Amino acid sequence: MKALLAVILISLLTGCAGMREAYDAKVPIGEPPTTQRSPIPEMLAAVPPIDGKKITIAVYGFSDKTGQRKPADNIANLSSAVTQGAEVWVIQGLQNVGNEGWFEVVERIGMDNLIKERQLIRNTRDVYEKELENGPTPLKPMLFAGLILEGGIVGYDSNNVVGGVGARYLGIGTTTEYRVDTVTVSMRLVSVSTGRVLMSIATEKTIASHRSGADVFKFLDLGTRLVESEAGYSVNEPVNYAVRAAIEAGIVELVYEGERKGLWKFRK
Repeated sequence: MKALLAVILISLLTGCAGMREAYDAKVPIGEPPTTQRSPIPEMLAAVPPIDGKKITIAVYGFSDKTGQRKPADNIANLSSAVTQGAEVWVIQGLQNVGNEGWFEVVERIGMDNLIKERQLIRNTRDVYEKELENGPTPLKPMLFAGLILEGGIVGYDSNNVVGGVGARYLGIGTTTEYRVDTVTVSMRLVSVSTGRVLMSIATEKTIASHRSGADVFKFLDLGTRLVESEAGYSVNEPVNYAVRAAIEAGIVELVYEGERKGLWKFRK
């Protein structure tokens, strides 16, 4: 019986060490921050170049329209399930598509700050350059956009797929559980001159979560001694990663759909 107990403890300690190594491999501790790369860089880079000049486009916002809170058991969670600043991924995706050769993105999210800064420059020049022969140096006009990209995160469905498997023999058991959520993104391209919606695209991305564990529950020496031990780990795909991947996939599809509709052409 003591030999069995020693084998059980050794196996559990070995399993815990292996799980710790797997966790450290996925979540490095103590490493410096790194630049976050695109989830689909190959897809963005594979878009053919445009036949002509870059398209000037504006993004005023890309908000969370789901109102969904983070899934939690037995508590009311006030944290949002998805990011509230998805417009940063929209702007970066527009800039990076086709090796930065498709869109000229103009600032609209921080329009108030931009106008205040331009007013400050104009006032300063009026004071210090009023004696110049041609007067204060005028500011260059701001770029105006011919297209506006609208949309947002329109869906977050949790527990779309839930399952698992487990087994126990002579007090020794293992379990594996998994869960799949889905995030949905919708975007539309609007013509500034006419107000017409030129096209609308919807994309979705699954978010996978996985948990595995092992436990031992056994009585020794005629039921007078109890051995109980548990070990496990879980891996959750970041929601922010899924949202960004869905947004960038939608931008790529937007470019191809516009080419099919004759709004622009690929360079031969």
